Amino acid sequence: MARKPPRILVAECMQEISSFNPLQSEYGNFHIERGHEMLVQKGINTGLGGALAVFDEVGFEPVLTISARAGSAGLLSRPGWTRLMGEVLEAIAAEAGSGIDGVYFSMHGAMAADGELDPEGYLLTETRKLVGPDVPIVITLDLHGILTDRMLRQIDGLAIYHTYPHVDFASTGARAARVLHRLVTDTSVRPTIARVTIPALVRGDELITKSGCYGSLIREARRLELEGMAMSAGIMIGNPFTDVPELCCQVIVATDGDADTAQQQALQLAREFWPLRHRMQGKFSSLERAIAQARSIPGPVIFTDAADATSSGATGDSNLILRGLCDARYPKKVLAQIVDPAAAAAAHRAGVGATLDVTLGGAIDPARFSPMPVTAKVRLLSDGRARLETMKIGLDAGPTAVLTWDNFTVVVFSQTVSLFDRAMYFANGLNPKDFDLIVVKSPHTEHHMFEAWADCNFNVDVPGATSANLPTLGHTICARPTYPLDPQARFDPQVVLYERR
Repeated sequence: MARKPPRILVAECMQEISSFNPLQSEYGNFHIERGHEMLVQKGINTGLGGALAVFDEVGFEPVLTISARAGSAGLLSRPGWTRLMGEVLEAIAAEAGSGIDGVYFSMHGAMAADGELDPEGYLLTETRKLVGPDVPIVITLDLHGILTDRMLRQIDGLAIYHTYPHVDFASTGARAARVLHRLVTDTSVRPTIARVTIPALVRGDELITKSGCYGSLIREARRLELEGMAMSAGIMIGNPFTDVPELCCQVIVATDGDADTAQQQALQLAREFWPLRHRMQGKFSSLERAIAQARSIPGPVIFTDAADATSSGATGDSNLILRGLCDARYPKKVLAQIVDPAAAAAAHRAGVGATLDVTLGGAIDPARFSPMPVTAKVRLLSDGRARLETMKIGLDAGPTAVLTWDNFTVVVFSQTVSLFDRAMYFANGLNPKDFDLIVVKSPHTEHHMFEAWADCNFNVDVPGATSANLPTLGHTICARPTYPLDPQARFDPQVVLYERR
């Protein structure tokens, strides 16, 4: 009689939030797939897609429960969390008693909800209760996640992104699936996870893993995995905008029962990381200087509005760069984007070719951004749908309009979506290469998307819910002292070991 394949319960719950976004997110922000609907992720660049490919390869039977994914936004509301948490755990509970051999849980790590600042820790604790103490649980995490003590006490393994800008979604899921395969098929494996927390928050160009000093440390973590010294290793830098108690940078090294190696390698990486914290901060240009210099640059320039990065949890309704360019009478062709549902609705009512008076900006965060009146022509209307260039998953910005006036072209969305590539420009008939100045609402993008052909990229220092000028944000919950919020912060490296088996 043929042996039945191991059954792996598969679940996903992912969101990244900014605590400084005044608008709470809701259950409706999440795209939900249930059971076999989750198979739409097979073959695409997501953690779940990578894990499913490995499960097929090794002959594991995936038991698909629920996938809940939301774009970055504000703190999840209490009702939203209550409903989401209930549905995720209900879906897991429906399968947990049916002979489960392992659990793969795809997470981000930077969720937070009103009343629950560690949603991932809560979900893992409840999942552990449902599947019992002996079933291995393996998770995937964004390197911008916050891996908490409560999470580590429930899991047997993990895999963390190794790239920023992120391109290794599927390969991270595959790495996690291979760890889970090892745990399920060899009960002698004894996962030992070493954690060293670092009291620092970081941002800036040195975090680009292909070129920055952070990347050299990530490559060392990757080497530990590839050479077999570690089952998994990574350096998590957290999301500095998710103001929660355990927000920090941290080194994670997991081995098969080799506590000495796990501790030594985690300490070594943490000690190398700490002196680099000064370099891993944002480098800014004032808006006035950036505009003045952009006038004299012949080729296209990028204005990075990292403070209003919707992919990091910002509102997307900042008009500060637009207003500055208008006030300075910048003469060249400008392409920008903004979230303003009222302006988008007015354009849809008026129709293509109409001229209308509207205000742009301040629709969500009026305390930071005051509405900016413009008289604009409606050039194009769309449903606001597109697909991310890298991950190939869908985007839905709601009714969207392209408005033009003078030398300005602005894509106006009804709701926030991640803008870390060119998808929403392309979907609305616009090629950034046709413009002289392009506003990008993301701290970093893949090199070929903008920087490869632009003459200069200005990281503009303006306010916003995801400003890389971290001391200006107003953290009240995370542990202190923490650099750079507290320049005098000190680092006394300590290792905590987690061994469940």
